[in-house]
Amino acid sequence: MSKTKHRIFLGLLITIVALALVYLFYNGTSYYRTSIEERFYHPQHVSLKPSGSLGHGMGIAGSLLMITGMVTYMVRKRYRIFSRLGMLKHWLEFHIFLCTLGPMLVFFHTAVKFGGIVAISFWSMVAVFLSGIIGRFIYIQIPHTVEGREMTLNEIRELKSDLTGALRHSTNLDEESYKIITDSVKRKFEVYNKNPFIRFIKRSSDDRRSVKSVKSELNRKKLDKYEAMSIISLVKNDIKLNRRIDNLIRMQNLFKYWHVAHLPFALVMLIIMVIHVAVTIVFGYRWIF
Repeated sequence: MSKTKHRIFLGLLITIVALALVYLFYNGTSYYRTSIEERFYHPQHVSLKPSGSLGHGMGIAGSLLMITGMVTYMVRKRYRIFSRLGMLKHWLEFHIFLCTLGPMLVFFHTAVKFGGIVAISFWSMVAVFLSGIIGRFIYIQIPHTVEGREMTLNEIRELKSDLTGALRHSTNLDEESYKIITDSVKRKFEVYNKNPFIRFIKRSSDDRRSVKSVKSELNRKKLDKYEAMSIISLVKNDIKLNRRIDNLIRMQNLFKYWHVAHLPFALVMLIIMVIHVAVTIVFGYRWIF
């Protein structure tokens, strides 16, 4: 999938979620704002109540979307036989789409009213959704190949540009300028505080100062605009890769801990969802059939 097609693909998924959210809010705001005692008399009660034609349908559709999103991504990720069916990162994006749209439909299926054992499933779903957002943030901190496979430390190091060679070919740079620029990309994170938050703040501040000093030095030397832009791009890339190298093991371990929290919530949600569906069938609740 080309970059243009990928952007269209992501744009389409985001648009579907946004339009669905706007429609459901616009269509049901009046009903959802009505008190529980008075909803029976609301003209939309028959369709929007959890067992109503639209409310029940949203519950079914949302559940199927979540199950499809979880199963398809897990199958694509774990079984090599499906490795040629698109890039893993595209499947992850589709998984995120289904597991965002699904919970949203389930939320409206409840008519903003939940209690008993179903409430456990609902809040487990919320926990899964929120932990998924956190997991996505951790995931993007770990370098991946184009196909979506996690990169090894050696593979990341191989991505580092030949900054030294590029600078040596810049005839207008003297030894002092060369040293200033090369020092800007040296890994010096070991001097930072061990506290992750403080470490992140100081490292980000130092990175910005490093790029600023390189720009000042290149402006002082009055290099060709495109040559200067090329060197700055290389410097930024090296700084970013240095940061990722230092974060790699930490983020990989954090991702493992995240799985420990994410999967149990998903299992609780699924088990209670199955119980909920079974109970509704036993008690004779039907949709449009």
